[in-house]
Amino acid sequence: MNTELTLSDARALGRLDAHAQAALVRDGELPVEALAEAALMRIEAIEPSLQSISHRAEAVARRELQALPASGLMRGVPWLAKDSLDYPGMPTTSCSRSRTGRTIEQGYAYADRLRQAGLVAVGKTSMPEFGLLASTEPLAGPVTRNPWSPAHSPAGSSGGAGAAVAAGLVPLAHGSDGGGSIRTPASCCGIVGLKPGRDSTVRVRARHAIEDLLVSDSLMSRTVRDTAWGFAAAHRDPARPVVQGASRERLRIAVVDHGLRGQAPHPDVTNAIRRTADLCSSLGHHVQAATWPVDGDAALSAFEDLWSHLAADCVDAVRPLAGGHRLEDHLEPWTLALAERAARLPTSALEHIYAQFARLPATLAEFFTRFDLLLSPVLGAPPPLLGRYGPGVPAATLMPDMFEWIAYTPLHNLGGIPAISLPLFQSTEGLPIGSMFSADRGQEDRLLALAFELEAACPWADRWPALNATGAAPTPHPSTAPSHD
Repeated sequence: MNTELTLSDARALGRLDAHAQAALVRDGELPVEALAEAALMRIEAIEPSLQSISHRAEAVARRELQALPASGLMRGVPWLAKDSLDYPGMPTTSCSRSRTGRTIEQGYAYADRLRQAGLVAVGKTSMPEFGLLASTEPLAGPVTRNPWSPAHSPAGSSGGAGAAVAAGLVPLAHGSDGGGSIRTPASCCGIVGLKPGRDSTVRVRARHAIEDLLVSDSLMSRTVRDTAWGFAAAHRDPARPVVQGASRERLRIAVVDHGLRGQAPHPDVTNAIRRTADLCSSLGHHVQAATWPVDGDAALSAFEDLWSHLAADCVDAVRPLAGGHRLEDHLEPWTLALAERAARLPTSALEHIYAQFARLPATLAEFFTRFDLLLSPVLGAPPPLLGRYGPGVPAATLMPDMFEWIAYTPLHNLGGIPAISLPLFQSTEGLPIGSMFSADRGQEDRLLALAFELEAACPWADRWPALNATGAAPTPHPSTAPSHD
């Protein structure tokens, strides 16, 4: 690829969302290969500082450019896959030392849809080993920095994706969410993160009895219109229309600020949710304080047990490949500790897990007959310093600390309902804090319509972190500090 772009040109393109980049190609202002080349130039310029990319794929991008469809709204737009997504021409390592660099030859329908829509894959993003941690610090590397503050975590497990989009490397990056893994990095990195509901997208990965129930996938972005397009592009119904903007519908919005075990959030998070509720009220929505409609402790306990079983699956898969060598040389301490925890669980723990899967959809559906949406924090505190949730932290410390921090997001995975993190406000230290809205199954369009309205009322797309690939001047989010107006 050689379109004679300068780095200055590439940086300027990085300030545009996917729609705006695609329009330049569609209108004949740029050749179709220019967008991917510009993304690769931005990656080359900033990756030593950001460390969000686990695999660069210029050869794949070149091949896909040669095979682009003749038309398409996003023709030529660059994107990044998460390192757990099987994508032809790239290895899938899930950032684990146990995986080889063998190139994947066949993906699944999700990757096919994005390629058929005209997107061009330029690489893969970093993640915690097998997605089991809430911070992107794999021992296999790379350890991803939060572009708002390199000393802080971008969260996880789609932390590389969140950081890459926030810093302007690409306008779109794939994220997967089994317990908050799209929404938590979206919150920490100041971008839009939609977790679709169960049964909303085409198949993303190999069949798995737990992951098929728990995990949802979407494209993370800086703008609601890009996220809305990404959701429709991967929907099971290929004719599903894209949500184009706000709705006139005034909504009944319940507000819950405490975690599933009753934990009070950090004061900055409380302020962010209060200001979000006030913003919704000012727009004419009916906002009311509420409580979780479920037994939060039972739900979170089931999720912790489930997470342990997922780690045990990973260890079981690696054990025969270790060739008699120590598992500690292949797998991280956290993965092994979770698997050991699963071995200690009684079989009846599985009954409680599947009881939650069976019970929660109806319970949440009843709640959403009384409210249209639920507003809550994404996380219990602002982004943490790197190392706090690292894989080497003793499990006895990491387990309660991390699950208290994420004590808002697992419910939506267990219940199969959609949720979205929006980058409305920030902490007193200038770090992003997302506001999460959730809805009943099949109500993604309602979430997106409200997101369009809030984006117009409190624009965020032109705010940039200190570490960005676009040359844009850093601009802070609105503070969550109490207003003195």
